[in-house]
Amino acid sequence: MSEKFRGIFPPVPTVVDEQGELDTEGMARLLEHVISSGAHGMLILGSGGEFSHFSSAQRKQIAEFCLRHVNHRVPVLIGIACAGTSETIELGLHAQRHGADGVLVVNPYYAKLSEEARYTHYKRVATALETPVFLYNFPELTGQDIGLEVIARLARDVPNIIGVKDTIDNISHTREIINRVHAFRPEFVIFSGYDEYMLDTLLLGGHGGIPATFNFAPHITGGIYDAFLAKDMQTAQRLQQQLAKLSPLYALEQPFFGVIKTAIKLSGVDISTAVVPPALPLNDEKTAHVKNILARISL
Repeated sequence: MSEKFRGIFPPVPTVVDEQGELDTEGMARLLEHVISSGAHGMLILGSGGEFSHFSSAQRKQIAEFCLRHVNHRVPVLIGIACAGTSETIELGLHAQRHGADGVLVVNPYYAKLSEEARYTHYKRVATALETPVFLYNFPELTGQDIGLEVIARLARDVPNIIGVKDTIDNISHTREIINRVHAFRPEFVIFSGYDEYMLDTLLLGGHGGIPATFNFAPHITGGIYDAFLAKDMQTAQRLQQQLAKLSPLYALEQPFFGVIKTAIKLSGVDISTAVVPPALPLNDEKTAHVKNILARISL
């Protein structure tokens, strides 16, 4: 089951018009770009897909459109996380009906949850679904780490939870997940969330990454993965140093949604750079910063 989840699964931004509604032409164009650039799969409605700013009805529309357009050419993960368990399950069942290969679930945000509440939330979601479930750990945005003990318990107790995306600015955290979980479940999929930790994750025994930079610089993050497979560490090092020059992009604006869309457009993919409120579009000064950062690498 987990064999298809290897390599680069970029988080594809949701292309919207000025009213914040799905732009199907632009979305189709971006999906084609990601597939033709060699992505091994993709994530729809992840953090960079602005899931938290859409209604459930809009999220269902976006998931349906993307799954129908990709049409199983590559595996698709759908982000289904909500603050409540029942709505998370509802979105998961919807993704399952429409052919998602897996779902990604960031832990509930706003209310701090006990360890047992976090464990029970994930167990309920995964038990309600047949589609494989990925944990998504992003404590900077949720305000709470899923927790190493909870991740290990879920990996041990719930067969339908098959992997984790660890988005944490600390590679030792990802290392500890690998050490603990692979001791009893070596096929458990480990994806890096932060682009620059993908190579470290692979070296430690992980399986790939979910890097937003692939959307506009696929030769860099895709190249790192290919170089790792080929045991060409000289190329991997060179590309890792290129990737380091892109990292300042994430700090240009909060949230970073408009930055990624602007970088995609500047790289030659004709999409709208509109974002969903309360996010704001990039101003001219920040757009110029994106251009300057992209100029440091060869697109």
